[in-house]
Amino acid sequence: MSMTSTLLSVGTVTGAIGAAVAWGGMLSNLRLYTRTARGDRPAQQGAAPAVSVCIPARNEEANIEACVRSVLASVDVPVEVLVYDDQSTDATPTILARLVAEDPRVRVVPTQPLPAGWNGKQWGCERMGQAARGAWVLFTDADVRFEPDCVARTLARAESLGADLLSTVPRQLTGSWAEHAVIPLISFVLLSYLPMGRMRTTMSPAASGACGQFILARREAWLSSGGHAAFRASMHDGIKMPRAFRSAGFRTDLFDGTDLVACRMYRGLGQVWRGFAKNAYEGLGSPALLLFVTVLHGCAVLLPWVTLVLWLAGAVVAPWVPWLAALTIAAGFAQRIVLARRFAHAWASVALHPAGIFMLTVIQWHSLWLHLTGRRAWKGRTAGAPV
Repeated sequence: MSMTSTLLSVGTVTGAIGAAVAWGGMLSNLRLYTRTARGDRPAQQGAAPAVSVCIPARNEEANIEACVRSVLASVDVPVEVLVYDDQSTDATPTILARLVAEDPRVRVVPTQPLPAGWNGKQWGCERMGQAARGAWVLFTDADVRFEPDCVARTLARAESLGADLLSTVPRQLTGSWAEHAVIPLISFVLLSYLPMGRMRTTMSPAASGACGQFILARREAWLSSGGHAAFRASMHDGIKMPRAFRSAGFRTDLFDGTDLVACRMYRGLGQVWRGFAKNAYEGLGSPALLLFVTVLHGCAVLLPWVTLVLWLAGAVVAPWVPWLAALTIAAGFAQRIVLARRFAHAWASVALHPAGIFMLTVIQWHSLWLHLTGRRAWKGRTAGAPV
């Protein structure tokens, strides 16, 4: 047997095991990652704001008004909306001034110069969390849109789970091929690999996760865990914030909010590339894990296609190899169909699964290079650098 045949055989078996692990993780996690019922409401009542919704905004003239108004339409729970205008140079300040004049529930937290060592988003969230009046703080992004019962049902789920921090991946709205290919992989990675059973039964920081687009936290727990100062230089609050909570002894959890909140996070290839590159490596945290994930995805998603092409071109392999490769490909597409149906992903994302995995892998390695060279940036700022 040639070296090529041996490598293809070993890689194909590895890929099939990887696909089976992803399927097993997804099936296990879908039992725990559930939606709230339409009638769920929190026990808290009263006139004071129960939830302070905190929105960092840097040059968000295209998004900020729609986001704020969707929060203000919340029912069954009193809310306030805090916005931190992070030195915007577009019409964001003008829009915010008009919203403040229209509704007393909207407050703009005074802007302060970005301190050295802080990421801009984390500084804005820190300022809003300190200024919040609610018993809970909900950190979100300007490109997120809320359903009227979103805040009430999320708070009810947090209360029922006994969670001090609760997060969800919003329904991801995608338009371009690059968005279809990469953005839905957030759910694929989360559901395939995060051990949600261990998340529910232990306080291990490594078994936690969140999506920075939507994180509800009990304010006292947020303060006790160090606030956003605990991860001030990070560009990945979805990883760092639940770990900070768990390290301080507070419970974190996840739920399916697909029907409650939506987000069009990036538009086009350029934004997708830059947006994921800013924190794709930070989400993994080590070159060893990045290498492992690269091999796993390479064998489970990309190598089966290479194997079939080489086999069709006349490569000599064991008879079972092309069949196992084809089965692994089918399993990958089937998994993406399940996720697309559950989380309302664009159907194009299913067909683009191999391309998306390839793009994500390249972005992760590019993100590592940016990290090593101190060039990770977003919206004109390098990570952790002062203005």
